[in-house]
Amino acid sequence: MWNQRYRWKNRQIREQVSVIDGQKSPTLLLKNARFLHSILRKWITSNIWIHQDRIIYIGEELPKRLENCEIIDCSGLTLVPGYIEPHVHPFQLYNPQSFARFASQSGTTTLICDNLFFFLHLNKKKAFALLNELNESPVSMYWWGRFDSQTEMNEEETIFTNSDIKSWLEHEAVVQGGELTGWPKLLAGDDLMLHWIQETKRLGKKVEGHFPGASDKTLTKMKLFGVDGDHESMTGADVYKRLMHGYTVALRHSSIRPDLNVLLEEIHDLGLDQYDSLIFTTDGSTPAFYKQGIMDMMIDMAIKNGVPIIDAYHMASYNVARHFNLTHHHGMIATGRIANINFLANEAEPTPVSVLTKGQWVKRDGQNLINDEDINWKEFGLDPLNLDWELQSSDLQFSMPFGIEMVNDVITKPYSVSLDFSIENLPQNHEESYFALLDRNGKWRINTIVKGFAKSVSGFASSFSNTGDIILIGKMKKDMILAFKRMKEIGGGIVLAENGKIIHEIPLPLAGLMSDQPLEELIDAEERLKELLYERGYPFTDPIYSLLFFSATHLPYIRVTQSGMYDVMNKTILFPTLMR
Repeated sequence: MWNQRYRWKNRQIREQVSVIDGQKSPTLLLKNARFLHSILRKWITSNIWIHQDRIIYIGEELPKRLENCEIIDCSGLTLVPGYIEPHVHPFQLYNPQSFARFASQSGTTTLICDNLFFFLHLNKKKAFALLNELNESPVSMYWWGRFDSQTEMNEEETIFTNSDIKSWLEHEAVVQGGELTGWPKLLAGDDLMLHWIQETKRLGKKVEGHFPGASDKTLTKMKLFGVDGDHESMTGADVYKRLMHGYTVALRHSSIRPDLNVLLEEIHDLGLDQYDSLIFTTDGSTPAFYKQGIMDMMIDMAIKNGVPIIDAYHMASYNVARHFNLTHHHGMIATGRIANINFLANEAEPTPVSVLTKGQWVKRDGQNLINDEDINWKEFGLDPLNLDWELQSSDLQFSMPFGIEMVNDVITKPYSVSLDFSIENLPQNHEESYFALLDRNGKWRINTIVKGFAKSVSGFASSFSNTGDIILIGKMKKDMILAFKRMKEIGGGIVLAENGKIIHEIPLPLAGLMSDQPLEELIDAEERLKELLYERGYPFTDPIYSLLFFSATHLPYIRVTQSGMYDVMNKTILFPTLMR
């Protein structure tokens, strides 16, 4: 049974009380602990008793019995609540377990995660069984319930069904609905989406928006529909507008939007000096970005930008827990809460030297520890990608009168094609490349030209995409086919080919979308891929997000989707996919 909400059994609660009565020993005693008391907003020095996974006492007294108790003298250390990342996409090449393990080492002990990957690729029974398995992690993992796919999918109405959406929303692990990438449908009169929002609110859970560049009127309407928070502020004025309407505002610092310094500077220029409705997020960044840290990085940046120290820590802990109605378990060091505690050298250094999660050490005196079992992903249907079809030369025919031009990492616009693309190889050192999206089941394809991805990438194949369909990019059709064949051989992944050779690959054996390797190893692989792409003319910062968002219809202006070439602004299919 999923027990993330910590419904301790009567026997466990009686045992905790018996420790207070001196009949039993706690499992861990933190003596002389200087810690952040989030209610009093002060640094307090006390003794902290922990029994198993719960803080059971804070005060001046010491336990009467200590025979089975680990005792830590915390003199010289500063303790703060475990950090909470409120907006995690735990499938950006990494997987939920590998990200949770990595995050815990820098003090992020609670994750609130996107369920889109599970919703699209697992049936409900297997998905919920996997949530139960992930619950065994020392890191506390909560989830969203998505309302839409953020792309144009074939037969989407058979995937995002009313019954499945409600099953997710009712699950105890799910604490919010959204994020609302499909909000234009809501504005246009989609009452089913409004019904799901109403159900989310009826269940006492939050709704997360996705409103980049939204006007004041749009923000007003979304608040009336029931949206509680948004993470898409790109300026201080955006933050101010959202706060005016009563939103909780997540300040983002991510691999494609590293905005925190600017946001803090601009909100201070606007005279904003209240932080209770502000939180932090890294918004599902790609692996290498996390070399800098996660919530600890953002706290450090906030302190250096003049945010009062207690507010900086609250924006990564107490404020998040309060927003999600989780303060009875998370976000503070206090009696009855889960024992998620970061041990700092001092309050100005938010990266912890030791980390306690659910009463277990996951980092001790700078030494990283792993104390959960590896998940057997195959048990939940996350096998290596098994493509039972072959790529034919006829699949690489390009004759569309317009292509897609990359404006930045994730925005694409249409442009008129003027070159002859009927040839086998395109000239090097210009910005246009062949582009194909193929159904992972081999049923359909759509071919076009991409301008601005790179100048001299010969063959590139990826099973990592918004929907798990296959992306091919390149100048040389033979190298594109070679990259596809290698991607197929390794059970899915990202492969770069050149002059008849494979020059780099990132295996993604979990459904062709996620790695089973530790995030530290994945960082090295992603950094090498980016180096090779930069050398071949990729002009932006985050090619992994480029792959993910080629099909993402929550961004302008034109997208390559399962339904065909899609005009986002006019909500129309310009060219349908072709059956193979």
